[in-house]
This record gives sequence, structure tokens and C-alpha cells, in this order.
Amino acid sequence: MYMFGIDFSQFTTTYPLIASALKILFLFIAFAIAAPIGRKVIATTLKKAGKRESISPARTKTLEKLIQNVYTYILLFVFIAMLFGIFGLDLAPLIAGAGVIGLAIGFGAQGLVSDIVTGFFILLEKQIEVDEYVSTAGYSGIVEEVGLRTTKIRSFDGTLNFIPNRQLEGISNHSRGTMRALVDIGISYDENIDHAMNILQKICDEFQQDVRFVEGPDVLGVQSFGSSDVVLRLLGRTENMEQFAAERDIRKRIKEEFDKAAIEIPFPHQVNITKESSK
Repeated sequence: MYMFGIDFSQFTTTYPLIASALKILFLFIAFAIAAPIGRKVIATTLKKAGKRESISPARTKTLEKLIQNVYTYILLFVFIAMLFGIFGLDLAPLIAGAGVIGLAIGFGAQGLVSDIVTGFFILLEKQIEVDEYVSTAGYSGIVEEVGLRTTKIRSFDGTLNFIPNRQLEGISNHSRGTMRALVDIGISYDENIDHAMNILQKICDEFQQDVRFVEGPDVLGVQSFGSSDVVLRLLGRTENMEQFAAERDIRKRIKEEFDKAAIEIPFPHQVNITKESSK
């Protein structure tokens, strides 16, 4: 018997236990070497193919994670098959038995089949890809991996969520196309609305030179009347995932300019009345 170029036939007869232990050791070493090398080859090949075929980096990364998962499963199956061979076990009866057991538990594994089928169509239809910001199944965050059975979404607080693919319903993909940067700001009812809007428009003109914006921003006008303020709205369109930082910067500039112009931004007040008992 030859394994990894070594003749084990004579050695196996003389020292069967030692020979089996060496075979298992060589098998573990081969698995430990083949697994990272294979994943590296897959990543390198897909990156080259992505550049050659003009495939988006997100799509390339998604396929890379998926193919690496499939490769790991196949490698694990080969490892188990070779391990059975070392112990002299015939795989045919085991496979047949597994088929019967698989049929018996098949009804209980419908969720697993549903996960795989749903994951396949998600990849086929390119609904989500790695590094995209999505909302689905009650979670919002960045997609880290789209697998055969589960999808990993990391929330903005750092939590990594493992979601079965069958639960990925009503997916909202926030990373396709330009995004909306919207800012509502309230001013006192006593303030001059036209004066406040002129200041806001000057701020918008400043941000129109910002490379993050592809359109606007501009002042839309009075959005609503609150209990203690008149709400004015600004709206623009930014590059993907730049809207949050842009909104924060706009709010900062509004506060600075309103302070200079002595324009009040109302906030809740609490009045305490104390009654003194008469003597």
C-alpha cells in the first residue's frame, strides 16, 4: 500500500498500530496544508478573474466566500473517506445506511434544504453581496458572508448575526446607487423663516462643493409644525454610505451658523412650580 509516496505494505504487517497512527498523522498534515493553500488559490484565481471579466469587487468577494465554503466541505468529506479507509471500513454499506437514515430524517431537514435553495437564488439574483449595507429579518448591518446555509450580517454595534437563508425575506439593500442625505432642523416660531432658510441655503451651497454629494443639497422649505418649533428640511444625494457622515457635518454647520445669527433651536423646557403652604 502506497500513501504519500511511502510503501506501507511491509511496515503495516509488522507494526499495524504504528502504521495506522502514521497514516492518520500524515492525513492530518495533508489536510492542514491543503485547506489554507486551496483557499488561497481560490481567492487569487477569483481576484484575477474578476479583474479580467470586470466583475465588481463585492461580487468577487461573495463568490470567494461561497466557493471556499464548498471547498472546505469537499475536503472534509475526502478526509473522512480516507480516514475510514485507513481503519479498513467499507464505505459502501455506510453510504447505503446514510441514505436510509437520510430518508428518515429528510422531513426534519426541510429547513436545511430551504436554506440552501434560498441561498442559491439570493446569489443567482445578486440580491445581496459581501460588504453591502442591508436590512432583513429584523437585522441591519454589513454583509460579511453569504454561505450555503446561513448569511452573516454584522450590526453597527459590532454584533455578528448568523441568519438562516430561509429567513432572509423582504431584503432592503441600502448599497445600490446613490443615497439620500436628509436633515430636519427646528427653529422657534418667533424666528424669521426666510432669514433662517437663507442661512441654510448658504450652508447647502458650501456642501455642494463636497465630493461626497452627487446632487444638492438644497433647502426644501417648511416640512412641519411641531409643538414648539417650525421644522425646515434639507435634502441631497450622496455617494453610497457617505450619507451619515454628510448629515452629521451639515448639522454641525447649522448649529454654528444659527449661533452666529442668534437663531434659536428650541428644546424642551420644564417648569417647576413650588407652592408654599399658608400659616
